[in-house]
Amino acid sequence: MVVQKSPIRCFRDEEYSKKGIPVVEKVADCDILIGVKEVHIPELIPGKTYLFFSHTAKKQPYNRGLLRTVLEKKITLIDYEYLTDTSHNRLVAFGRWAGIVGAYNGLRAWGARMDTFTLKPAHECHDMEEMLRQLMPVKLAPVKILITGGGRVAHGALETLAPLHIRQVSPGEFLTVKFGEPVVCRIDPDHYAQRKDGEAFSLQHFFQNPADYISTFRPFTKVTDLVMACHYWDPASPVFMTPEDYKAPDFKIKVIADVSCDIKEPIPSTLRASTIENPFYGYNPITGKEGAAFDPKNVTVMAVDNLPGELPRDASSDFGRLLLNEVFPALLGKDEQGIIQRATLTRNGDLTAPFAYLKDYVEGYVQS
Repeated sequence: MVVQKSPIRCFRDEEYSKKGIPVVEKVADCDILIGVKEVHIPELIPGKTYLFFSHTAKKQPYNRGLLRTVLEKKITLIDYEYLTDTSHNRLVAFGRWAGIVGAYNGLRAWGARMDTFTLKPAHECHDMEEMLRQLMPVKLAPVKILITGGGRVAHGALETLAPLHIRQVSPGEFLTVKFGEPVVCRIDPDHYAQRKDGEAFSLQHFFQNPADYISTFRPFTKVTDLVMACHYWDPASPVFMTPEDYKAPDFKIKVIADVSCDIKEPIPSTLRASTIENPFYGYNPITGKEGAAFDPKNVTVMAVDNLPGELPRDASSDFGRLLLNEVFPALLGKDEQGIIQRATLTRNGDLTAPFAYLKDYVEGYVQS
C-alpha cells in the first residue's frame, strides 16, 4: 500500500510517513486505486481498478465523459454509492457528516439572522470536537427546529444539536403547542405526505410509488422557525413547499438549512448550491429571486452541497473505518455476499449487467 503525494489533503504527507506508509509521486504500478471524488479524466490509468464516487449511474450529464473514458480505458469502476449489504443497505457514506455540519451551519445562520450569537465556521475548526465546543456558550431563545428525514443525515443533525440539550417533541406537539423553550422535532415521510387514494401510509409503497402521494407539509410552515432538511427526495415525490406557500401571511420559516440540497424542488428557496466559503444567501418570497442572506424580508438559505468537506479529518477517518471493516474483506478476499459485484459499474471495457441501462447515456442518446 502506498499514498500519493498531495499538497491539499487534510492529512499531510508526513502523517502517513510517520505511520510507515510510503508516500509516492506516481501510482501507475498499483492495481487498485482508491479515492473519493471523481478522478480527473486525463489522470485515469488504463486497466486499473478504481473506487470512487463516480456520479454517473443516475445519468448525470456532466460526467458522461468520465464514464466513456473509463470504458475506453478498460477500467474496472467500483462506485461507493452502490456498495451495499444483502438487504441493500449502503455500507459506506458521508451522510452522517453532512447532517452534522449542515445542522451546525443552520445554527450559524440562525445566530447571524437573529443577531444573537456568532459561530466559528466548521471548516476553520480542527475537528468535530472543536466545532462542538463552539456551541457551549450558545443559549437559544424559544425556537422551533424541524428536521426532515430519518436516515444517517437526520441523525447526524441530531448529534450536533445534542450539546444544546434541546427538548425533542412529537410532530403533534410541534404543530399544536407553544413552548417557552427551544424544541426540535424530526419527521418521517408519513408526517409530510399522504396517499392520494386515502389508503394508509406505507413507507415501502411511498418509495416504490412516490407519484401516488400528495404533500401534507403545509401545516409545518406555519409553526417552524428553522428547518434542517435532511430527507431523501425522489423527483416523482410531492414537493414540500411551493413558491406560493412562501407568500402566505402565516408562513413562519426564517432559516432553511437544506442539507439535502435538491435545487428548486422540493424546496423552492434552494435556488442553487452554496459554497463552504459563502454558505448563506437569501430567498425573496415575493420575487422568487436571490437576495441578501440576512435581510428580514428574505428566507435565509444554507445549501452547501459538500458539507463533509468542512470536517475532512473526522469524515475521512469514519469513511476509512467503514471501508476497512465492511468493504476491504470482500475487495481483497472472497466477495461471498456480492458486495463488490453489486457496486461494479464497468469491467474490461463493458458495462456490467446491473448497469447496462447506462448504454444510451454513454452513447449520448439521453440528456439526463
